[in-house]
Amino acid sequence: MARDRDAKTNALRELDAAGLPYEARFFDCAQALSGVEVARLLGLDQDRVFKTLVTQGKSGAHYVFMIPVACELDLKKAAAAAGEKAVAMVKSRELLPLTGYVHGGCSPIGMKRAFPTAIDETADLYDRIAFSGGRIGCQVEMAPDDLARIVPLKRADLVVV
Repeated sequence: MARDRDAKTNALRELDAAGLPYEARFFDCAQALSGVEVARLLGLDQDRVFKTLVTQGKSGAHYVFMIPVACELDLKKAAAAAGEKAVAMVKSRELLPLTGYVHGGCSPIGMKRAFPTAIDETADLYDRIAFSGGRIGCQVEMAPDDLARIVPLKRADLVVV
Protein backbone atom coordinates (compact mmCIF):
# COMPACT_ATOMS: atom_id res chain seq x y z
CA MET A 1 0.00 0.00 0.00
CA ALA A 2 1.09 3.60 -0.48
CA ARG A 3 2.95 5.13 2.44
CA ASP A 4 2.09 8.81 2.17
CA ARG A 5 -1.31 10.20 1.24
CA ASP A 6 0.32 13.28 -0.29
CA ALA A 7 2.41 10.99 -2.50
CA LYS A 8 -0.58 9.14 -3.92
CA THR A 9 -1.28 9.31 -7.60
CA ASN A 10 -4.47 8.40 -9.45
CA ALA A 11 -2.98 4.96 -10.02
CA LEU A 12 -2.26 4.39 -6.31
CA ARG A 13 -5.70 5.67 -5.28
CA GLU A 14 -7.37 3.28 -7.74
CA LEU A 15 -5.30 0.36 -6.47
CA ASP A 16 -6.24 1.20 -2.87
CA ALA A 17 -9.92 1.49 -3.80
CA ALA A 18 -9.79 -1.90 -5.55
CA GLY A 19 -8.11 -3.48 -2.52
CA LEU A 20 -5.39 -5.03 -4.66
CA PRO A 21 -1.99 -5.88 -3.14
CA TYR A 22 0.91 -3.78 -4.41
CA GLU A 23 4.07 -2.08 -3.25
CA ALA A 24 4.74 1.55 -4.16
CA ARG A 25 8.44 2.35 -4.51
CA PHE A 26 9.44 6.01 -4.46
CA PHE A 27 12.79 7.45 -5.52
CA ASP A 28 14.22 10.91 -6.03
CA CYS A 29 15.05 12.13 -9.50
CA ALA A 30 15.11 15.57 -11.08
CA GLN A 31 13.88 14.36 -14.48
CA ALA A 32 12.53 11.27 -16.19
CA LEU A 33 15.02 8.43 -16.21
CA SER A 34 15.09 5.62 -18.73
CA GLY A 35 13.34 2.48 -17.59
CA VAL A 36 16.67 0.66 -17.50
CA GLU A 37 18.05 3.36 -15.17
CA VAL A 38 14.96 3.05 -12.93
CA ALA A 39 15.39 -0.73 -12.74
CA ARG A 40 19.06 -0.31 -11.80
CA LEU A 41 18.26 2.38 -9.22
CA LEU A 42 15.65 0.15 -7.55
CA GLY A 43 17.76 -3.01 -7.81
CA LEU A 44 15.22 -4.75 -10.05
CA ASP A 45 15.73 -7.11 -12.98
CA GLN A 46 15.08 -4.94 -16.05
CA ASP A 47 13.14 -7.80 -17.67
CA ARG A 48 10.40 -7.47 -15.05
CA VAL A 49 10.18 -3.67 -15.16
CA PHE A 50 7.67 -2.56 -17.79
CA LYS A 51 7.19 0.75 -19.56
CA THR A 52 3.78 2.05 -20.55
CA LEU A 53 3.48 3.25 -24.14
CA VAL A 54 0.48 5.02 -25.67
CA THR A 55 -0.29 4.74 -29.36
CA GLN A 56 -2.91 5.79 -31.85
CA GLY A 57 -4.27 3.41 -34.46
CA LYS A 58 -5.04 4.21 -38.07
CA SER A 59 -8.72 4.27 -36.99
CA GLY A 60 -7.98 7.12 -34.55
CA ALA A 61 -8.47 4.92 -31.46
CA HIS A 62 -5.81 4.89 -28.75
CA TYR A 63 -4.09 1.82 -27.31
CA VAL A 64 -1.75 1.21 -24.40
CA PHE A 65 1.12 -1.27 -24.57
CA MET A 66 3.31 -2.46 -21.70
CA ILE A 67 6.70 -3.91 -22.58
CA PRO A 68 9.96 -4.58 -20.71
CA VAL A 69 11.97 -1.37 -20.34
CA ALA A 70 15.00 -2.61 -22.28
CA CYS A 71 12.87 -3.61 -25.27
CA GLU A 72 11.40 -1.76 -28.23
CA LEU A 73 7.73 -1.95 -29.20
CA ASP A 74 7.21 -3.74 -32.51
CA LEU A 75 4.59 -1.50 -34.13
CA LYS A 76 3.43 -4.25 -36.51
CA LYS A 77 2.89 -6.69 -33.64
CA ALA A 78 1.18 -3.94 -31.63
CA ALA A 79 -1.15 -3.15 -34.53
CA ALA A 80 -2.03 -6.83 -34.88
CA ALA A 81 -2.73 -7.10 -31.14
CA ALA A 82 -5.00 -4.04 -31.38
CA GLY A 83 -6.76 -5.22 -34.52
CA GLU A 84 -5.52 -2.18 -36.44
CA LYS A 85 -3.77 -1.84 -39.80
CA ALA A 86 -1.12 0.32 -38.15
CA VAL A 87 -0.35 2.13 -34.89
CA ALA A 88 1.99 5.03 -34.15
CA MET A 89 3.38 6.38 -30.90
CA VAL A 90 1.53 9.35 -29.42
CA LYS A 91 3.71 12.47 -29.26
CA SER A 92 4.93 13.42 -25.76
CA ARG A 93 3.03 16.74 -25.84
CA GLU A 94 -0.25 14.83 -26.44
CA LEU A 95 0.27 12.45 -23.52
CA LEU A 96 -0.79 14.69 -20.62
CA PRO A 97 -4.09 15.92 -22.12
CA LEU A 98 -4.93 12.40 -23.32
CA THR A 99 -3.97 10.32 -20.25
CA GLY A 100 -3.40 12.75 -17.38
CA TYR A 101 0.19 11.55 -17.12
CA VAL A 102 3.54 12.94 -18.30
CA HIS A 103 6.24 11.17 -20.28
CA GLY A 104 8.25 9.08 -17.83
CA GLY A 105 5.36 8.85 -15.36
CA CYS A 106 2.62 7.21 -17.42
CA SER A 107 0.83 4.40 -15.62
CA PRO A 108 -1.62 1.96 -17.22
CA ILE A 109 -3.84 2.56 -14.15
CA GLY A 110 -5.80 5.77 -13.57
CA MET A 111 -5.69 7.32 -17.02
CA LYS A 112 -8.33 9.94 -17.85
CA ARG A 113 -10.06 7.29 -19.97
CA ALA A 114 -9.64 3.55 -20.13
CA PHE A 115 -7.90 2.43 -23.32
CA PRO A 116 -7.49 -1.12 -24.61
CA THR A 117 -4.26 -2.36 -23.03
CA ALA A 118 -1.90 -5.15 -24.03
CA ILE A 119 1.09 -6.42 -22.08
CA ASP A 120 4.02 -8.35 -23.44
CA GLU A 121 3.56 -12.04 -22.76
CA THR A 122 6.87 -12.16 -20.84
CA ALA A 123 5.07 -10.57 -17.86
CA ASP A 124 3.65 -14.00 -17.08
CA LEU A 125 7.18 -15.27 -16.39
CA TYR A 126 7.27 -13.26 -13.15
CA ASP A 127 5.37 -13.38 -9.87
CA ARG A 128 5.62 -9.57 -9.70
CA ILE A 129 6.32 -6.89 -12.27
CA ALA A 130 7.04 -3.19 -11.83
CA PHE A 131 5.68 -0.25 -13.81
CA SER A 132 5.08 3.47 -13.36
CA GLY A 133 2.92 4.44 -10.43
CA GLY A 134 1.67 7.56 -12.18
CA ARG A 135 4.46 10.07 -11.74
CA ILE A 136 8.18 10.36 -12.21
CA GLY A 137 9.83 8.82 -9.14
CA CYS A 138 7.12 6.26 -8.37
CA GLN A 139 7.00 2.61 -9.39
CA VAL A 140 4.40 -0.01 -8.52
CA GLU A 141 5.25 -3.67 -8.00
CA MET A 142 2.45 -6.19 -8.19
CA ALA A 143 1.42 -9.52 -9.68
CA PRO A 144 0.48 -9.37 -13.37
CA ASP A 145 -2.80 -11.18 -12.60
CA ASP A 146 -3.68 -8.51 -10.01
CA LEU A 147 -2.90 -5.78 -12.54
CA ALA A 148 -5.28 -7.54 -14.95
CA ARG A 149 -8.05 -7.20 -12.35
CA ILE A 150 -7.95 -3.42 -12.55
CA VAL A 151 -6.82 -2.99 -16.18
CA PRO A 152 -8.17 -5.62 -18.57
CA LEU A 153 -5.01 -6.89 -20.24
CA LYS A 154 -4.48 -8.70 -23.49
CA ARG A 155 -1.29 -10.76 -23.46
CA ALA A 156 0.68 -10.68 -26.72
CA ASP A 157 4.14 -10.85 -28.21
CA LEU A 158 4.85 -7.12 -28.59
CA VAL A 159 8.61 -6.57 -28.77
CA VAL A 160 11.17 -6.34 -31.54
CA VAL A 161 13.26 -9.50 -31.58
